[in-house]
Amino acid sequence: MKLNILYEDGDIIVCLKPAGIASQNERGFYEDMTGMLMNYQKENGIAAPYVGVVHRLDKMVGGVMVYAKQKQAAAKLSQQIAAGKMKKKYYAVICHGESAMKIETCGIMTDYLIRDGRTNTSRVSDKNDRMSKRAELRYTILETKKIAFDNEMQDMFSLVDITLLTGRHHQIRVQFASRNMPLYGDMKYNTIKYNRYYYEKMNQKGIALFSYNISFPHPVTGKEMSFECKPSEGIFAEFEKIK
Repeated sequence: MKLNILYEDGDIIVCLKPAGIASQNERGFYEDMTGMLMNYQKENGIAAPYVGVVHRLDKMVGGVMVYAKQKQAAAKLSQQIAAGKMKKKYYAVICHGESAMKIETCGIMTDYLIRDGRTNTSRVSDKNDRMSKRAELRYTILETKKIAFDNEMQDMFSLVDITLLTGRHHQIRVQFASRNMPLYGDMKYNTIKYNRYYYEKMNQKGIALFSYNISFPHPVTGKEMSFECKPSEGIFAEFEKIK
């Protein structure tokens, strides 16, 4: 698979991660972004390449990512994330179930989540549970419509613009699913009656969640950097706001 490089210098490399490719090394013989970036650097004459992973996207989620090419840059980027200086924005397509809770066109979602490492899932919990962590995001619904699948209708869908205010495991997926508005294509948290036929008809690759913008100060120069790329495949292509 050909890499889509958005920016590169001696310290960082910004690229587009496709849905279905892991952000970092995983077991087995499947391609992953770190291995691909290592090979890319070797092909460009770097004898001892370094790829520092400072943040991640779920395997079935696509979008813009930044990797470090030096250990010092990786450390500074990690510090930025801990301090909340790295900002991430997402597009998501949510399904409206019949019993969906009423949602305003924009607002902030705040929940407390617990991660279960055995099942690789997270769930909403009580604020007072000592294992829970605060999860917060800001959202704006950009467009809502019905979509025809071979003259049949699915439930209503909405295109949502999301800014993460915290970075919890499966945060966006869990927070919307807990309000009975799961993300389209999310086999793990989508409890609405689901038909794989429609998923395949939309040529949906992975979950309808895409990290379209990332901004941060350059780890060496301090210059404010911002990179953006919009999704164009699957159900995203049905929305005028994306086009």
